Amino acid sequence: MQLTQKEKDLLKDLKGEEELCIQKYTKHASCAKDPQLKNLFSQIAQIEQGHLNTIMQINEGSVPQPSGGSTVSPTFTETYSQGETEDKKADCYLCSDLLNTEKHASSLYNTSIFEFSDENARNALNHIQKEEQEHGKMIYDYMSKNNMYS
Repeated sequence: MQLTQKEKDLLKDLKGEEELCIQKYTKHASCAKDPQLKNLFSQIAQIEQGHLNTIMQINEGSVPQPSGGSTVSPTFTETYSQGETEDKKADCYLCSDLLNTEKHASSLYNTSIFEFSDENARNALNHIQKEEQEHGKMIYDYMSKNNMYS
């Protein structure tokens, strides 16, 4: 597959976004107070690494088949009640930061999907975008269950 300069530029942006996602999820997993959140962030970091690998392969001219199906959303138990604690505030900050990161990543994938001429590349990017949206949904679900989302 021959990439246009615009496609190469978009892949460079997507690569940077995925690297940032991996760094944030890894760092935030180590900072999270709730073990459920640590686990969630660690799992998503691994998925983000897969996204980065896909972007790198596309950049090298080959499009891998999307791996796996949709991510199954975990069921969370309530850790934090209505009241405010320092741990709850800290975990809420981490969730809010990553939710905004996912919104940005999904938007970048949306733009890229429209700019790629190769149908297989568009399908791969669309698959990643759907997973980014699912990550955002999981974070939202955690926040909602723990009285962090208003």
